[in-house]
Amino acid sequence: MRTSLLGKIYQDGEVIVRQGEEGDHMYVIQKGKAEVLRETGGESVRLSILEDGDIFGEMALFGKESRSATVRAKGEIRVLTVDKRMFLKRVHEDPSLAFQILKKMSERIRQLDSELAEVKTKTP
Repeated sequence: MRTSLLGKIYQDGEVIVRQGEEGDHMYVIQKGKAEVLRETGGESVRLSILEDGDIFGEMALFGKESRSATVRAKGEIRVLTVDKRMFLKRVHEDPSLAFQILKKMSERIRQLDSELAEVKTKTP
């Protein structure tokens, strides 16, 4: 990882956040791709691929919970780190930012609900 004026640059395979770590920042992908992995029973399961403009780690701004997944660079990626103070300042300047975060969180919950319903219908 190296730092640039517009964020941190991670190389292919570098871990940006690790499942189980305590978090207090969210991240915005400025350029590149990352994969979201969940460690379960010694195995890694890919949950999603994130791209330019996507955010992750936003739940850390609302509580001191541990990270629910690992996010790893897929190729070179530039990521902006946003702490709670910066986030609240930006929301004060532009309240629509909070709406966009809530919208993204809602989309993820909806997707998880759909996946859970699919698993339940397949389970005898």
